[in-house]
Amino acid sequence: MTSATATTLESPSAVRHTAVRRQIRGSSLLLAGRFLAKGVNFAAQVLIVRHLSQSDYGALAYALSIVVLGQDVAAFGLHRAVSRFLPIYQEKRQYDKLFGTMIMVTGIVLSIGLLMAVVLYACQGPIARAWIGDPRVLSLLLVLIFLAPVEAFDKLLLGMFAVFASPRSIFFRKHVLGPGLKLLVVVLLILGEGSVYFLAVGYLAAAALGVAIYTVVLFRLLKRQGLFRHFHLPSITMPWREVLTFTIPLLTSELVYVVMHTMDVIVLQYYAGVGEVAVLRAVQPLALMNQVVMASFAMLFTPLAARMFARNDRRGINQLYWQTAIWIAVFSFPIFAVTFSIAGPVTVMFYGARYEQSAAILSLLSLGCFFNAALGFNGLTLKVYGKLKYVVAINVAAAVLNLIAILLLVPRYGALGAAIGTCGALIAHNVLKHAGLRLGTGIRLFQRRTMKVYASIAVAAVALWALQAVAAPPVFVSLALAAVVSLLVLRMNRRLLRADEIFPELLRLPLAKQLLGR
Repeated sequence: MTSATATTLESPSAVRHTAVRRQIRGSSLLLAGRFLAKGVNFAAQVLIVRHLSQSDYGALAYALSIVVLGQDVAAFGLHRAVSRFLPIYQEKRQYDKLFGTMIMVTGIVLSIGLLMAVVLYACQGPIARAWIGDPRVLSLLLVLIFLAPVEAFDKLLLGMFAVFASPRSIFFRKHVLGPGLKLLVVVLLILGEGSVYFLAVGYLAAAALGVAIYTVVLFRLLKRQGLFRHFHLPSITMPWREVLTFTIPLLTSELVYVVMHTMDVIVLQYYAGVGEVAVLRAVQPLALMNQVVMASFAMLFTPLAARMFARNDRRGINQLYWQTAIWIAVFSFPIFAVTFSIAGPVTVMFYGARYEQSAAILSLLSLGCFFNAALGFNGLTLKVYGKLKYVVAINVAAAVLNLIAILLLVPRYGALGAAIGTCGALIAHNVLKHAGLRLGTGIRLFQRRTMKVYASIAVAAVALWALQAVAAPPVFVSLALAAVVSLLVLRMNRRLLRADEIFPELLRLPLAKQLLGR
């Protein structure tokens, strides 16, 4: 039997397993890159927090939060549409719609972003009087507002790279160049003893340079793949209705993100000032590290799930869903152990004693972020299946819940109240998303074999937290214990991870066979 015949006769189960294996291998490369990028970005953030005064850092954090809001508005949810529709159009050889979608979403994103900058400059007086009491915040915002269209366009580029590029290309494009440019700005800030305004201008210049380079790389990638042979301007079709019908309801996803990660800062600054904003924002990057693994897997999950959906392979999507969920939960646990169970000494180690009160905030935010990641891509799966009405309903419910909690808790408890509201809303939102998988997606809510994974993680996290609360060992002892417990969790769940099948080359490394081999 020839190799071609063997490939033709390969069973659907084997094809699914190969697709899942490739997705996890590619995602794991991106995970390594994301850890590299997060490490660089975190080092830069720690340097900034220690270099700037608490009030200057609070003003910068507030301005960047407004920019994130503008970035999400400018993106208009179109980066999600890119990940879903481009692979479907390519699979069906609808190149007129493929190129039409790319042109359409680029024009929308840049137009909205630049319009927001114009509005801010035209209305800066009324905006300052109504919302912003600190003149430093407005000055920084007038510079950083141009980050909104740049970062929104960057989101589109990332979605396109996930469809057309290899994981290695994404690795360099996302996790090496961008963080490296930002770190260079921070180093120049410290060496030159620059101000917070120097940092704002440097961030904008670094982002613009990175996006320019990424655009050139994407153009060369499409040319190398021969896709431009199918580009004929007269035949270009812009699927406005198809894309916007999918995208506009999903803007509620951006609403949830805005309320959870921006409105808390706006309300906090109004009631408590930029000092409390600094207390909250200083530890937020550490908490968000719990979603690093999830974000790395998401980049390739959506295009692959969309292709399976186009082929009506529901069993394949179910297998893809739970295999990636297990990997996300197990490999996110070491971060959760550090940021939740031993948050107190870790906060002081990185940020100093003046941010000691941020430890409880770090624990709460980490719990919400890890819970959101550990159950897998329930939200993305609902979107792939087109369950938009349900997604809209739960997004609005979560946003309203979080906003009410913030308004009730922040005036009394400050930054801690904001953290409580955000944690509760993240957990409630993810429970609702997971329940939505019953809506004809073919994804089982829970599989018996996965319950062992979540039980082992819960027991390990609580045990570490209790030990820290009772004995309060030195921070390096706590970190060592967290590492040992993380290895035990990995060892206990090695059969479900199937790492020896997905990464057989790992078994040649010292101790890897004992940890991962079945």
